Amino acid sequence: MATSLTRRGFTRLLGLGVATSALRPDLRLAEALPLAPEAAASGIVRLSSNENPYGPSQSALEAMRKAFSLAWRYPDEAADALVADLAKLHGVNDDQILLGAGSSEILKLCASAYTGPGRPAVMADPTFEALARYAKASGAEVVKVPLATGHRHDLDKMLPAGAGLVYVCNPNNPTASLTPAADLRAFLDRVPAGTGVLVDEAYAHYAEGRDWESMLPRLKDHPGLIVARTFSKIYGMAGLRCGYAVAQPAIIERLRAHQAFDSINIMALAAARASVADAGHVETGRRRNRETRAFVQAGLETMGYPVIPSETNFLMADLRKEVGPVIAALKQHGVEVGRRFPTMSTHLRVTIGTRPQMETFLGALRTVLA
Repeated sequence: MATSLTRRGFTRLLGLGVATSALRPDLRLAEALPLAPEAAASGIVRLSSNENPYGPSQSALEAMRKAFSLAWRYPDEAADALVADLAKLHGVNDDQILLGAGSSEILKLCASAYTGPGRPAVMADPTFEALARYAKASGAEVVKVPLATGHRHDLDKMLPAGAGLVYVCNPNNPTASLTPAADLRAFLDRVPAGTGVLVDEAYAHYAEGRDWESMLPRLKDHPGLIVARTFSKIYGMAGLRCGYAVAQPAIIERLRAHQAFDSINIMALAAARASVADAGHVETGRRRNRETRAFVQAGLETMGYPVIPSETNFLMADLRKEVGPVIAALKQHGVEVGRRFPTMSTHLRVTIGTRPQMETFLGALRTVLA
């Protein structure tokens, strides 16, 4: 089976591995890696990119440490092993999994394979913008459909004639909201042959609402369905870049034809395999996020700012005023939050960090809005 791993950066990784081997055995890999000087000096609380502040599991860190000694090899076997793990996890065959450098690469492959002149990409507004960027690079029109009541995807309006690809981010970024499973199931039944549907489940592990349901079990009945997953969120591996697509075999091959060889490095593969095996890390991450999110939501609502119910590791609060100046002022107080979204210009998106980080955020927000 063809795999997607990178050759670049192995010299740097190998050198880092030698340095790490000299450290005492119980030293975490994360402690061995130096912060960028500007980040270390700034003291900025970064709550802008929906990262997991707790990082990878201990088993993933250990797996990466051991993988340094394999930096000289093309990690085809490691990729095959991760594919097998994921296939078992999701109850599909190996030929239904395609690895990518984060789910962002999967989105790019879908845009390349399904969109182009005369084959528009259809997406919500607002939603994660990467798909729009990739589709435009393919020469495709991008059709944006405003979110419906409850900040859900307006699926009834997302099937224009001749659509090449429909993108559904569920839970949605930036609103943190769900599109109900029943709506998605009915939508998939209406999609014509030749139109791809990409359901981005980057935040699936955080979704606990009764309307949530992964579309993975629907793959067998819908040839054009693609589900994207990532290790960047609950697994704390945003900097390692590892994600994957799950689809029917013909679709996987269609996507693979647009993929560069060797796009995933051996560190990411090692960490991903260990993460899949560490269910406890996922449960701990979900609990931490839930508890801290509730604390932040209560703080915002006490200040008089309603929050969109969140099924993710971030919140979106309505400040009832233009957020651009607030975002800039928060940065002056050492807190980075999400960017301004034009169609929701009074809403502020903030990642759920650690409890101390969120206390800093709430304090800075009170000062800025006083």
